[in-house]
Amino acid sequence: MKALVIDDEELARRRVLNLLDEIEEIEVLGECSNGKTAIQRINTDKPDLIFLDINMKDMNGFEVLKNVEISPKPIVIFVTAYDNYALKAFDVEAFDFLLKPFKDDRFFKTINKVLKTTQTEANSNFEKRMVEFFHQYSMGGLQLNSVSKIPVKQGNKTALVDPRDILYILASGYYAELYVKSKKYVLRESLNNLEEILDENIFVRIHRSTIVNMNFVEEIIHSEYSEIDAKMTDGKLLRVSKSHKKDFLEKIGI
Repeated sequence: MKALVIDDEELARRRVLNLLDEIEEIEVLGECSNGKTAIQRINTDKPDLIFLDINMKDMNGFEVLKNVEISPKPIVIFVTAYDNYALKAFDVEAFDFLLKPFKDDRFFKTINKVLKTTQTEANSNFEKRMVEFFHQYSMGGLQLNSVSKIPVKQGNKTALVDPRDILYILASGYYAELYVKSKKYVLRESLNNLEEILDENIFVRIHRSTIVNMNFVEEIIHSEYSEIDAKMTDGKLLRVSKSHKKDFLEKIGI
């Protein structure tokens, strides 16, 4: 069985590769650090098995799978650092997945299950699940903007953040900072992905690095050169970029 490891985190890829070294039945074809390269490698190298990160910088794992053209299809093991909201949103319960940080025995248990799966079964499962997923997605069956809680890991605890309590969200490198009243939560998630799961009637993108909750916008500050800032209820001033200004003002009702 030939495998390909796809993850934008080098340490995550290295972990999987090291564990695969212990399995004689699996030959590693290589590794990919982004979705675009992954699509090319899958269609060219035709792996039997892929380890696929759900959220990468350039695209999510489902966008990668949508572009898989080979037959038979590979067995997919999702590897994700995100909790139930992501798994439920994309209905991946029927797929095998590893939730980071996973233990070695959990990894080998998944591998044993894979090795017992025939190619016919794997191909049938892939086709059935992907057809179902994309049908639901296109029909709006997956309510990506109705998430009720956002889980944020904090050491040995997981905080369940109610989106309605979020004042604003700021991008910080590969992370997102969620400002909730007097607290700040740091989540390894892109603003693009958060924008998809948040209620578009409440949250609006005002800058490539900023999303605000309209319910907590207190004032609009007009400055020189037709620039504007959104003053939040906690006193924070957030710049509204020119490309997002029109949409923001329409949402405000101006």
